[in-house]
Order: sequence, then C-alpha cells, then structure tokens
Amino acid sequence: MKRSGYKVEAVEFSYSYGGVPALKQVSFGVKQNSLFTIMGPTGSGKTTFLKALNRLNDLVDQTSRSGRLLLDGKDVYAKDVDVADLRRRVGMVFAMPTSLPMSIFENVAYGPRKRGVKSKAVLEETVEKALSAAALWDEVKDRLDMPAQRLSGGQQQRLAIARALAVQPEVLLLDEPTSGLDPVSTLRVEELMRQLAGSYTIIFVTHDPQQAARLDGEVAFLFMGELIELGTAREMFTRPRDKRTEDYITGKVG
Repeated sequence: MKRSGYKVEAVEFSYSYGGVPALKQVSFGVKQNSLFTIMGPTGSGKTTFLKALNRLNDLVDQTSRSGRLLLDGKDVYAKDVDVADLRRRVGMVFAMPTSLPMSIFENVAYGPRKRGVKSKAVLEETVEKALSAAALWDEVKDRLDMPAQRLSGGQQQRLAIARALAVQPEVLLLDEPTSGLDPVSTLRVEELMRQLAGSYTIIFVTHDPQQAARLDGEVAFLFMGELIELGTAREMFTRPRDKRTEDYITGKVG
C-alpha cells in the first residue's frame, strides 16, 4: 500500500560511501504522475538519491544506508525485491547524452529485445511510441537506420529518454539531463518533462536554481546531504524559509 498517495517516499533515509555521509536522514514524498525537482550544488547528494532508488550503487564497495526508501509503499531494499524488475520500473537518464553504437531504431528497441520481445511488429510499434513520447519521432522517422551517434546532443538526450520509456517504466529519473545541452535543446527537454509528467512519475535533478523555477511543481533543496527545504517552486523562490535556500537561489553559494 502506498502511504499518503506517494509513488516514491524517503523516510529518514541516509546513505554513506566508505563511512562518509552523502545523504543524512532525508524525508520527502513524490506524488504519482508528477514532476518533482531535486536541486542543489555538486556534492549535495542528488545523484546518490537517484542511484539509491534504482539500486545502481549495489556493486559499489563500502556503502551503507539506514532509513527507508519506498516505491509504492515497499522498501526498494527489501530482501524479496527483484532488482532487475525494479530497474525496469524505475528508469534513469544520465547527464551526458549517451547512445549505443547502433541505429536509432536499435537504440530504442534494445531494452524490449533484452526483455524477450521478438515480434518485428511489436518492436516497431514500441519504437514509434517511445520516440513519439520523447518528441523525437517526427525528426527521425525517415532515418531510423541511421547511426544514433550522428544525432545532435539534444536529439541524443531525447533518444536516451525514448530508450528509457521503451521498457514502460513507472518512474523516470533524470540526472541533470540538460547540463551538456544548448539553451534551445534545454528548453525542449524541459517542455518534454512537463508533458510526460501526466503519464510518469519524474524526478528531475538539477544544480541550476533557475531551471528548478522554470520546471515549477514540487522542489526539494539538498545541501551537503541534508534536506534543507521542501515545497512548491513558487513558494521556495518567492518566500524561502531557510537562509541557505535564499543564498543558493540568489547565487551567494553553490
């Protein structure tokens, strides 16, 4: 059972690398089919939270955690959790646009193929739906056999989003997905996230307060592993409750 309607919930969750805390008893909830932004400077624990949620840190030595990290009310670290299924349910897109060394079509079809989909018709439908959802279909539909690495940086990032969507995740994690993009591509990705939020639970990480303000919605401000402030973007950017939040959004620290 989900608690309080949250799709994702951190309950006094802490995470450390080699005894060094990266997250310190953070607690917040993310509503289903919403766009939730985590902002903060480098080293604030933003990426650690994302990797903890889909357990990308499982093979990292000397990590420790406490508290709970819930998906639909169940701790993602429970003993009976199928990690492969968890990572299908919780997809992730990284900061640098990455495409596999294959065609546009095969980049998107890769995940479904790995999950056992063999039907050409099903794969074609899946690829078209994913590329359409990522606002890329109209740009590439006539060149699906082209090497994906020939796409622009902004297109490759939307392709990475399409690749994540192709396996039908419930939650989409975006780790500073626009940090390497030009302003026009950045705005396109931001608009895409607002559109997708009606169908997916999206957690968007950024170090740019202006981007967090543009995305609107709920915002969590992390600083040195601590949750400093939580609220709507409008509240946080017009009436910050903590001086550290005010200093960060005005550029005095960060």
